[in-house]
Amino acid sequence: MRNASGMPGGLVIAAPASGSGKTTLTLGLLAAYRAQGLDVRAFKNGPDYIDPAFHAAASGRPSFNLDSWAMDARHMAGLVSTARDAELIIAEGSMGLFDGVASSGACSNGASADMAAMMGWPVVLVLDVSGQAQSAAAVAKGFATFRPDVRLAGVILNRVASPRHEALARVGMEQAGIEVLGSLPRQTDVTLPERHLGLVQAGEHEHLQAILSALAAFIGSHVRLERLRQLASGEVSCGPLPFIAPPGQRIALAQDRAFSFMYPHLLEQWRQAGAEILPFSPLADEAPAPSADLCWLPGGYPELHAGVLANAGHFQQGLRHFARTRPVHGECGGYMVMGETLTDADGVTHRMAGLLGLQTSFAKRRMHLGYRLATLSGPMAGREAGQRLRGHEFHYATITAQPDEPLAYVVDANGAAVPETGSRRENATGTFFHFIADAT
Repeated sequence: MRNASGMPGGLVIAAPASGSGKTTLTLGLLAAYRAQGLDVRAFKNGPDYIDPAFHAAASGRPSFNLDSWAMDARHMAGLVSTARDAELIIAEGSMGLFDGVASSGACSNGASADMAAMMGWPVVLVLDVSGQAQSAAAVAKGFATFRPDVRLAGVILNRVASPRHEALARVGMEQAGIEVLGSLPRQTDVTLPERHLGLVQAGEHEHLQAILSALAAFIGSHVRLERLRQLASGEVSCGPLPFIAPPGQRIALAQDRAFSFMYPHLLEQWRQAGAEILPFSPLADEAPAPSADLCWLPGGYPELHAGVLANAGHFQQGLRHFARTRPVHGECGGYMVMGETLTDADGVTHRMAGLLGLQTSFAKRRMHLGYRLATLSGPMAGREAGQRLRGHEFHYATITAQPDEPLAYVVDANGAAVPETGSRRENATGTFFHFIADAT
């Protein structure tokens, strides 16, 4: 069903907490609807850069992040408008439905509930009912009434142990007046392996399409697909995709298993602004294209490939040559590779490109996680001193040396200064946060 603006209806797949089965259900729904011939589009709440690649593999269409802390309402609506020709929108939530940071950013605090309220998408709550039965209905009832502007379409019971277990849980939902849209039995034969930043990347799965086909069959057998389509709705109006100035006209972009954490919405908006993306693979010992006017090294898992990168002489030499005359910017993993050394989890130190003096180590892992608001102290690729950027940091590296000038004054979502200021030296800049949007 389309709204008055011609946009297709949508649903938010949410849960009370992480690990409840949101991603499994989302991928299964996308693959199942695609198998039916539907044009289904996916979105991901929050700054996750791994799940959208799985969404794209399951739906056959790009998936973009929606982030109410980093983006304003116009930006989010513009991204959703890219799905105006679709037949159904499935948006995967993050963490628990109402979980966000303590203070608001560009629009709100980043919670999946804010996305649901802004877009008018009903919520399908995935409930892990292992260890409970009728009591699950009390949880669902609380989620249904917690915020009047968030509408609960119904629940999908997950990790159901037996038909009797399912019957008891359904009794509770019926008493609470909550519709059960599906019931997923415990199963371990269709799983996606995880790594320390989330799922193992989509590009690393040799048999991903077979896994998605199995998920589609599993979800299709236990979820009321047609009823979900009937419940999908939305209030978002069509709008243009907001302009985000690309960092250059011709952008040499590192892309392989070591450099894959790039937000899809940025690439789309850079292309819409007229930029040309020139991919290259450092792991294949490729250097940035000489015709590019800027080089961008995204994050990823360089610590898993540090030995290969240290011996990629053509890549390192080409990157250093490029940086003599043109900007090079690295985010997180890309920033580490621009530094002097990277010490892996086994304590082995590898020589990196040396564009910056940064030295990092995974020998003593420590998680760094959270939104970042940065005010640039000097110019960065495509941005001037004084400009403010919104981003997100998520890594386990420890800084052992950061001798260069700080790139920015960086604070977290609560306004507290963080020591990961980024670095700048001549044409080289780097940050530990991943850029999401310009701050207004």
